Amino acid sequence: MGTVRGCEIPEDLLYNVENNVWLRKEDDGTVTIGMTSYACALAGQIVSYTPKGAGKEIKKDKSAATVESGKWVGPLKSPVSGTVVSSNDDVAKEPGLINKDPYGSGWIAKLTPADFAGDAGELKTGADALAAFEAKMTADGFGGC
Repeated sequence: MGTVRGCEIPEDLLYNVENNVWLRKEDDGTVTIGMTSYACALAGQIVSYTPKGAGKEIKKDKSAATVESGKWVGPLKSPVSGTVVSSNDDVAKEPGLINKDPYGSGWIAKLTPADFAGDAGELKTGADALAAFEAKMTADGFGGC
């Protein structure tokens, strides 16, 4: 597990650093996406989660869900294009799971990617992701999680 300024950044995931989202490729070919711990720290306690429904096609960098906290409402932008397979029913019932476990039980959506190889080329992982998050946090003036 990598850490940048107190924010956990698992090094085995893929990241769209600019949009503060992660992606995990699953054994069945689908991908699971979610908010980073950095995004959670910026947003504060998540109080609402409105996902796109199963079967909905999503373009890369477009909204897979809308999340809301006491100080922010916005889209969780998908790091790849694809079709929604499922959304997280547990998070729908308890949106705060996103803050408690952003890389586990707080996942946002599962997608069947349209062009994983093409879309994933821009994503960061491992040491590259940690360095990119450090640079983003510096640029954003972020003190830490």
